[in-house]
Amino acid sequence: MERGRSGNTWTQQAYLKASNTGGGDLFGWSLALSGDTLAVSANGEDSAGTGVNAPLQGDNNAPNSGAVYLFTRASGVWTQQSYVKASNADLDDQFGSSIALYGDTLVVGTPNEDSWGVGVNVAVQGDNSAANSGAAYVFQRNSGVWAQEAYLKASNTGTDDQFGTSVAIAGDTVVVGAAQEDGNGTGVNPNTQGDNGATDSGAVYVFTRSGSTWTQQAYLKPSNTGAGDRFGDSITLAGDTLAVGAPFEDSIGVGISPSAESDNSAANSGAVYVFGRTSGAWRQDAYLKASNTGSGDMFGSAISLAGDSLAVGAPEEDGAGTGINPGITSEADNSAANSGGVYVFR
Repeated sequence: MERGRSGNTWTQQAYLKASNTGGGDLFGWSLALSGDTLAVSANGEDSAGTGVNAPLQGDNNAPNSGAVYLFTRASGVWTQQSYVKASNADLDDQFGSSIALYGDTLVVGTPNEDSWGVGVNVAVQGDNSAANSGAAYVFQRNSGVWAQEAYLKASNTGTDDQFGTSVAIAGDTVVVGAAQEDGNGTGVNPNTQGDNGATDSGAVYVFTRSGSTWTQQAYLKPSNTGAGDRFGDSITLAGDTLAVGAPFEDSIGVGISPSAESDNSAANSGAVYVFGRTSGAWRQDAYLKASNTGSGDMFGSAISLAGDSLAVGAPEEDGAGTGINPGITSEADNSAANSGGVYVFR
């Protein structure tokens, strides 16, 4: 859709389909738009091809391997520019479960990828001995041509960690969430990456680029790591500020940085953690809870940063109020089950 430049009227500009449309491909699973470039994922696409513009678009021998399609707009006309597959495309990897686009750089999350490799551009892409450990792929466009620039794995790859659950990019920084990572550590770069004592607690990994070389800058855990919290289920990045959602976090706390972060009497109420970076070093700046925390609300399921504003979705919040700031009485009225709510922080 496009809004007319002279007013507030929206019109449909295009209807897009894949170049190899197939049943169950789930084209449109994830979207990312940057300027006149649109990335569309189809994480159920079945082609056995690998790389950029693979010739085997009609070869459906790798069910649910996934694909990403890149479209560009010129003079109001959209065209498909590229068809992108993983360098190690394999069945059920679901390449494109999450995507992020920033200018000429595309990041693709593949949480069901199975390689046991560790780090950046490891050589064991074809060794599938770590089921659903996950991976992320970075592609770069030069003179209109896309090519894979990096293959990212966690520094502590583990079976079922689902590295690539979420991805975000800003400039030369890429962030990857692994919502089912099991580390028991807390804070920034804890030395307990090999301690899997907190099942599905979740983790987030930060990578930075110098030239065309990517390195891992940080491994992030929340200040109150808990099993099943799924820290990293959602992420959003703006400059040196990163917000991470943990929609299954259980604290009864209310508001900003409450003291009750270890009181887990509000199951799956959810939380969001805000991190800041200075001179390459990350720190946790805030721990956010809803103003009306409730069990099962899943605060942090969706998050978005823009400048100094952060919006947080809680799709299973139960408030019966309507409109903006309906009041504390409405916030406490849980008579509209799973109606949902959104909270804006500055």
